[in-house]
Amino acid sequence: MITKAVIQDVKQIHKLLGSEANKDILLQRSLSELYDHIRDYFVIRDKDKNDTIIAVCALGVCWEDLAEIRSLAVAKDFQKMGYGSRLVKKCFEEAMSLGIKKIFALTYTPGFFGKLGFQKVEKSKLPHKVWSDCLNCPKFPDCNEIAMEIRL
Repeated sequence: MITKAVIQDVKQIHKLLGSEANKDILLQRSLSELYDHIRDYFVIRDKDKNDTIIAVCALGVCWEDLAEIRSLAVAKDFQKMGYGSRLVKKCFEEAMSLGIKKIFALTYTPGFFGKLGFQKVEKSKLPHKVWSDCLNCPKFPDCNEIAMEIRL
């Protein structure tokens, strides 16, 4: 079952994101950033393992008509089971309930997002506000993430 994350989830989310960041699959998020944006996050828990978080994803609102899929991670033993897709679709639902019509993702896995209906776009087409995270990234300015977008 997908639920909204709560404050007590931050350390587990941080650990899961860190394990994927170590593989250069996504960017690590600081504890401070996770606490600041906890309302953006959805999680899936493993009921058989004391409600351990096995998957996480955030929907970050950028502007009146634009949001970003961020920090999508699924624990290694639970990958290829549909959890990532379910989380992204949950973010779609929330975006629609907020009246947001366009969602983008910066990703190293364009095939995954393509299967969900995202299309590749030029990074330069994204608003400058999007680049605030990039300035703090160790890969800036030599980023090889691919920008993808979907209209709901």
